[in-house]
Amino acid sequence: MEATVDKAMTYFPYEILGATRPSRWLITCDHATNTVPPFINGGSLGVSTDDMNRHIAYDIGAAGLTRALADSLNAPAILSNFSRLVIDPNRGEDDPTLLMKLYDGTIIPGNRHADDAELESRKAAMYRPYHAAYAGLAARSDTTVICAVHSFTPQLRGRPPRPWHVGILYSHLDMRLAKLLIARLRLETDLCIGDNEPYSGHLPGDAIDRHALRQNRPNILIELRNDLIATHKDQTLWAQRLAPIFTETLAASGL
Repeated sequence: MEATVDKAMTYFPYEILGATRPSRWLITCDHATNTVPPFINGGSLGVSTDDMNRHIAYDIGAAGLTRALADSLNAPAILSNFSRLVIDPNRGEDDPTLLMKLYDGTIIPGNRHADDAELESRKAAMYRPYHAAYAGLAARSDTTVICAVHSFTPQLRGRPPRPWHVGILYSHLDMRLAKLLIARLRLETDLCIGDNEPYSGHLPGDAIDRHALRQNRPNILIELRNDLIATHKDQTLWAQRLAPIFTETLAASGL
C-alpha cells in the first residue's frame, strides 16, 4: 500500500510512489519538504517564512527530481514529509545534529528548549516510521540499488560560491558505483562534477549507512545545485538526462 498525505485529515511522515515498480533502483529523498506537522508547536518552529523556504528547512527541488527520476527509471521512491529542522532523517539516532537549534545563521526557536523527551517523541512520530518504510522498500529485492537525491545551495552565508552543478557523494566503505558515475558524468563537458563535494559522503548512521552500506547494497548519493532544479520543467529535464546515465553506469558496473 502506498502512503499518501490527506492534509485535511491525516498526517503521514512519508510518501511512497510506485511501490510495485520493477526497477532495481530505489529513489529516496530524505529532505523532501519543509513541513512542520501540526503536533509540533502548532505547526510552527517560530522560523520566518523566508527561512522555511530556504535550504535550511529542506532540499529545494529534490522532491520533484525524485519523482521525475522514479518515473524515468520505473522505480519506487520514498520521500520524507517533515522538515529537516523538525528532525533530520539523514542523521543517526544519536547524532548531535539530529535536532538543530542553529542552522546557517538562523536560530530555530521551536527547538531551543527541546529536551530528550521531545526528541524521543519526534523520533517515534516521524523519524522511525520513515526509516521503517524505507527499510521495507529496500528489502523488496535482493538486488536493490539505492539512489539518494539531495540538493545544495549555491552559496552558504559568508562562504565562497560553490562551482559544482552536480556532486556525487560516497563513503570510503563503498565507492563501487559512485566512482564510475563520477567518471561518466565528467564526460558531460558542460557540467562541473563534485567528487564528494560539497560534503563528504561518509556519515555513520545516516540513511545510506543505515540502508545501503550495512547491507552491501550498491548506492549513490546525488546532490544537484538547487538553482538548477527550481522548476518542474528543470526537474524533469534533469531526470531525463540522468536516468539513462544511471542505467548505463549500473550496467557497466556489473553489480
